[in-house]
This record gives sequence, C-alpha cells and structure tokens, in this order.
Amino acid sequence: MAQLKPAEQRVADALARHALPAQVIVLEQLATTAQMAADALGVEVGRIVKSLLFKGKDSGKPYLLLVSGSNRVHEKRAGQRIGEVLERPDADFVKLHTGFSIGGVSPYGHPAPLTTYLDEALHNFGTVWAAAGDPRSVFEITAADLERTTGATRIDVT
Repeated sequence: MAQLKPAEQRVADALARHALPAQVIVLEQLATTAQMAADALGVEVGRIVKSLLFKGKDSGKPYLLLVSGSNRVHEKRAGQRIGEVLERPDADFVKLHTGFSIGGVSPYGHPAPLTTYLDEALHNFGTVWAAAGDPRSVFEITAADLERTTGATRIDVT
C-alpha cells in the first residue's frame, strides 16, 4: 500500500473520527476530473463526487457543494437555493478554505468546518466515490453517510 501524503492522511483521519468504514485508496493514475476518476475505478461518472468550492458574492463566505460527477452546477439556481449569489473562487481561496489543491478537494479534512450542500442525485447510487486530498486518491462512501457526517443540506444543484 502506498504511503499516504499529509493531505490524504488528514482525510483518512477524518474518516476514522467519523467511524466510517471508508479507506483512502491511492490510484495508479491521476483522477483530476470526474470522468478520469470514473474511468480509473470502472464506475459510471454519476457515482463520482465533485467537491466544488464556491464563494458568496456579498459575504465572501465559502460554500462546499458535493455534486454528482454527471451533473453541472447551475450557479444561479443553486445560489438562489443557498440564499446568496455564488462565484467561482480562485485556486488560492480553494486552498485556504479546504486545505487542498483543486483536483484533490475532499469532503473531509478542512482547516475549519464549511457550510456544505449535497447534490440530491448522489442518493441514486448505493455508494459514491470522493477525492481524498490528492488527485490520485479516492474513498468510497454512501451518500447518506456523506450527508450525515459533513452536516450537508441536500439540494438540487442543476
């Protein structure tokens, strides 16, 4: 088993703290996109969790959206559901608030708790796969466990 990088270890520690059975798996190839992750795992792209950070236009507050790999966030409608206009932040904002670089952002292991929203479509699958702190690492989890342990609010993101 490959040695976990510090970012991956933060995710593994968070999974353990939540008493989740998930394990960080290091892939042979990079999985920087949902399609790359789906191909590497041999699963449909909808089972890949995209952890996308948005920034509130007025508040500057970070919002984490956990989105099915087959869905694209409709920023205007999602912002209306959240209650604030959403903007796409730069890479430095993502790193500051998640502790991860784009391509490896995980639902767990952030420096501080994030207001989190979960794409309803993820509940259509028995299990889903999310990034584990690095573009080469993932973990498998149920959408229900993901929702419960991140404190996410379920929304339609499309």
